[in-house]
Amino acid sequence: MIDLETYNATCAGLPGTHYVMQWGGSHVWKVGEKVFALAREGDDGAMLVSFKVSDMTWEVFRDAEGVRPAPYLASRGLKWLQRTDDTAMDDETLIGLIADSHRMAAANLSRKKRAELGL
Repeated sequence: MIDLETYNATCAGLPGTHYVMQWGGSHVWKVGEKVFALAREGDDGAMLVSFKVSDMTWEVFRDAEGVRPAPYLASRGLKWLQRTDDTAMDDETLIGLIADSHRMAAANLSRKKRAELGL
């Protein structure tokens, strides 16, 4: 199961990103001012990682074991998932989906902002 160090290194390796700690100790990654991933340690010590997903990924994983609609974000009608364990989604898939989330968030930035960030 992914650890905090790997999660942060993965997000830091994506272009134009920056890190903030907010929302009660969540490790939040943004591209521009758009959030693309957040993680925190659950009560049981497991990493809970939330990220934006495509419609197809939403349909595939929203009811999968170890994955759920992301609290707060999905309840607002946004397509965000939270991986709670690696039963149905291994770390390699999670890392790819974090990169996809980054691309989707970056696509919602203005052209000017994308150019400033080198995207």
